[in-house]
Amino acid sequence: MADTAIRPPAAKPTKSTRRASDRIFLGLSAGSASLIMVILAGVAIFLIIKGIPAMTANWAANPDLSSIQNPAHRPWGSFWEYVGPLLWGSIWSALIAMVLGAPVAIGIALFISHYAPRRIAGFLGYIVDLLAAVPSIVFGLWGIIVIRPFLLPLSDFLNQYFGWIPLFSGPVSSTGSTMLAGGVVLAVMILPIVTSITREIFLQTPRLHEEAALALGATRWEMIRLSVFPYARSGMVSATLLGLGRALGETMAIALIISPSVLYSLLVLTDGYNSQTIAANIALNFPVASDIQRSALIGTGLMLFVVSLAVNILARYIITATGPGKKRRRRKEGKSA
Repeated sequence: MADTAIRPPAAKPTKSTRRASDRIFLGLSAGSASLIMVILAGVAIFLIIKGIPAMTANWAANPDLSSIQNPAHRPWGSFWEYVGPLLWGSIWSALIAMVLGAPVAIGIALFISHYAPRRIAGFLGYIVDLLAAVPSIVFGLWGIIVIRPFLLPLSDFLNQYFGWIPLFSGPVSSTGSTMLAGGVVLAVMILPIVTSITREIFLQTPRLHEEAALALGATRWEMIRLSVFPYARSGMVSATLLGLGRALGETMAIALIISPSVLYSLLVLTDGYNSQTIAANIALNFPVASDIQRSALIGTGLMLFVVSLAVNILARYIITATGPGKKRRRRKEGKSA
């Protein structure tokens, strides 16, 4: 006790030491943020420089450009005629994946956050997060071996009873290499990101709001519909858009599953009428392309880069403009006024 009483107190960090550590941490943080911007700008500059020769070339006068992956043997007139079908294929496959996968992902997130027991919720959350670590090539092989044969009876059914709808018209594929199969695989691939984000947002719903709804006699579903969904609406939209950005850039799964063509098509059950995606087209043709053809492929990559960047910026804007943090700031500003 005596030794403890006479022991001098531990030396506290001096003011200059605290300031130095703060400056170092601030410099590292600012440098990391700046590095992200530099990398993003570097990627954009690289794509622009490498893609300009094909984007400005006369495709009709260049056989290397006019003949790249053109099943109709019709010369491409310009870069924009070539990139248009590819851009459409990327957006179309991603939209199919979002229609199929986003509702399932939101349902899984809702079950984990509000319905499942704690042990089951933790296990399901781990399984969903584990899906994000599966390589896309594995999803592609799974789609070839499992999904394509599995969807053949469904394709026949849709064509027979709903063939009057343009999506399900045309000859049904006998191999299953259709846009529908690719969309199903993409839907599974976007489940982790959409489920994880929406699950965390559901868990952030104020507990008092949920308890108040239940105390007023609301059922579990009514409580979710009146308290959870309004609070998490912006988060669900932003998570869906981030999943869309993930689907737009997928390469190997689409390249392995669908039978591609460079054309505009809405058909999802046919073989050979599937609009090729930009990412898969680059992966399939880049190794055997000439210099000017590689320039054209890089130019299509620039278009995909712009679309993906726009989708992610829109998602971030929705989070910051309409999220719970924005609402809290508005309430504080109203009180201070």
